[in-house]
Amino acid sequence: MKILPSVSAAEALQPGAADQVTAPAPLPNTGSLSRRMIGIAAAWIFVLLLSGGLALDRILTNTITTSFDDQLEYVLTAMISSAEIGPDGEVFFNRPLGDQRFLEPNSGLYWQISGQGHADFTSRSLWDRALKIETAHSDAQPHIYDSDQFPDHELRIIEQSIYLPGSKVRWRFMVAQSREEMDLQLRELRQTLGYSFALLALGLIIMAGLQTLYGLWPLRKVREAIQAMRTGRMDRVRDPMPIEVMPMVEELNALLEHNEKQAEEARRHAGNLAHALKTPLTVVMNSATARADDLADTVIREAAVMRRQVDHHLARARAVGRRGQALARANVWESAQAVERAVVRLYPHVRCDLDGSKTAEVAIERQDLEEMLGNLVENAGKYGGGSVFVTIDPKGATDPKLVDIWIEDDGTGIPEKERERIFDRGARLDTGKPGTGLGLAIVRDVAEIYGGKVELDESEDLGGLLVRLRLPRAL
Repeated sequence: MKILPSVSAAEALQPGAADQVTAPAPLPNTGSLSRRMIGIAAAWIFVLLLSGGLALDRILTNTITTSFDDQLEYVLTAMISSAEIGPDGEVFFNRPLGDQRFLEPNSGLYWQISGQGHADFTSRSLWDRALKIETAHSDAQPHIYDSDQFPDHELRIIEQSIYLPGSKVRWRFMVAQSREEMDLQLRELRQTLGYSFALLALGLIIMAGLQTLYGLWPLRKVREAIQAMRTGRMDRVRDPMPIEVMPMVEELNALLEHNEKQAEEARRHAGNLAHALKTPLTVVMNSATARADDLADTVIREAAVMRRQVDHHLARARAVGRRGQALARANVWESAQAVERAVVRLYPHVRCDLDGSKTAEVAIERQDLEEMLGNLVENAGKYGGGSVFVTIDPKGATDPKLVDIWIEDDGTGIPEKERERIFDRGARLDTGKPGTGLGLAIVRDVAEIYGGKVELDESEDLGGLLVRLRLPRAL
């Protein structure tokens, strides 16, 4: 628990002093989870739609271009099949081509037949123009390419060079068509794709945003429930939640229950301590008021009582505070060895033997474990006959979740009817030896705080008292 620094009365009266003490520091954050999820979804949608759009554009462009080229190739094939060589050695068509655009000047669809040493045979649509011939190559198969030789429109040209029957001249057949129609189709296609994919992307992003808001809405309900708990309107998160959120809600409710138990224990300890100190203080006050002759003895006696009470409640408070540390663990053998060395130095005539598991660990702070073992082993050395035997995880243990620690001595033991009363604060059977009567009470309270327990029995081997201390095993 973090303790705030004390503030003097003068400092507390200064403006802003209370705010400086109680105002919580703002917690760091890593940004909005909703924006992060929507951003990831938007980026992924953009990548997928861009890739899909480019692939679809390429496929449709190839389809339109291939269809356009097939038409040109069809006209080229018709030209070649209709071409013949006349008596004058010139080429002519034995039947006219069917497309009317060949007869309209500058219609955008043209044909031309060229041969070395012969005038170009052209369609009327070319009018006073001619298609440029590249003499650097000769194509036995249809060759398609784009050309910008006409300034008013780009051309798509297909050409093929062949020998006609009865002629030794290599004739080049060419069909050209303006790209304007094809380019218009491609522009309309790309605009349609662009609008469609943009609308699709917008719809998917909106859907991702709504999905994110709807998916994270239970977290808003959890926040509202926590706010209601902070203001006292609720004590737990009781609203039904999705399966993914329920573990967090259960852990939150468990944490609240744990904190409530600690707060209740703290209140109970404070009340018990106040009640325990009230009687000695009243006795001292009455003696001081009456100016009693035995005032000094009364103060000493009642101060000892108050000291025992304070020691007892401090031990419980320390155990309660450490219990919240989930990673607490202690090796029982090492703690038992440390206690053995201390007890042997305190009681040189006592012999303390250890046996059992050297690796057993308990989910307890080592200081609390050594305090419990110290009280038990010291009692065994003090009230026993000189022999103390400590066994860790004996074979008779039955619960695998608990570590059993047996402390045996060769003393007179404790009668069965007194075994329950001996755990009361200040209870002592042997008043001839020094002590406060709090050892077993502290052991029982600390063990119960950690979820363990302590039992008293008779030792079969040594004949004295057997104390079974059972503590939760560290996982």
